[in-house]
Amino acid sequence: MNPHKQSLIYLHIAVLLFGGTALFAKLINLSALDITVYRTAVAAAALALLLGFQGQRIRLNSHKDYAIAIGLGMIVGIHWVTYFAGMQLAGITIGIIAFFSYPVLTVLIEPLFHRQWPKAKDIVSALVVSFGIYLLVPEANLGNDITLGIVTGVFSALCFALRNIFQKRYFTHYSGPQTMFYQTLVAALMLCAFVEVPVADIPNRDLALLLLVAIVFTAAPHALFAASLRGLSATTAGLISCLQPLYATILAFMLLQERPDTATLIGGLMIVSAALFETWSVSRQPK
Repeated sequence: MNPHKQSLIYLHIAVLLFGGTALFAKLINLSALDITVYRTAVAAAALALLLGFQGQRIRLNSHKDYAIAIGLGMIVGIHWVTYFAGMQLAGITIGIIAFFSYPVLTVLIEPLFHRQWPKAKDIVSALVVSFGIYLLVPEANLGNDITLGIVTGVFSALCFALRNIFQKRYFTHYSGPQTMFYQTLVAALMLCAFVEVPVADIPNRDLALLLLVAIVFTAAPHALFAASLRGLSATTAGLISCLQPLYATILAFMLLQERPDTATLIGGLMIVSAALFETWSVSRQPK
């Protein structure tokens, strides 16, 4: 199969699963940091088992790669804490919209690493996505929590954009599961000292949800996303990933009975259109 098309399949499956992640900020009755620690710890264990089952080695090739893995894991840990904190402070809709400023940040940042200007089509797509995300924002009283949630979400977006760019530039010679094993492990070790609720005190319902979000909504999609970056630019991956707010809106409607308004539907249509354009554009590239 064409590497570009294979990467696109991985990416779309990952984005679908990513869309459900935001719901756990409200479904799990723990702090953003606790959710992140337990989520990453379980995900790291699941990925280690997957690597063993597939016969892949866990060890990296050089000391330099271990340093890069630690740096990526630290960025991922900060990204996930601020991601869940943004949802808890501002709500799922506003929080995920603030986070989805990361495709625009990626478009602006990634070309600088190659001493190039952003492509015109990516800037146009980013503008369309930005306006679509703006339309998704409902009227709200921007009190302290909402404002802080938006700022936190944008900072999470910056961390995620940087992680994607650095991973694409320095770490794509490793498989998706191997890459995410180190990132989840480092994130869990970095944050575990700050846990507020010990695992023995977590209710069974929340424990089951943590296992679900760690394995199905973390280990699997992040491994697929990391694998997709081997055949796609971080810019393209970021723009296509803008399907995530639409998936999150649909899942929130199905599971939490949150009904989107007209502006949300129009914004979602704009985001899907930009994502489909990027998918079509990449799929037509020569092998």
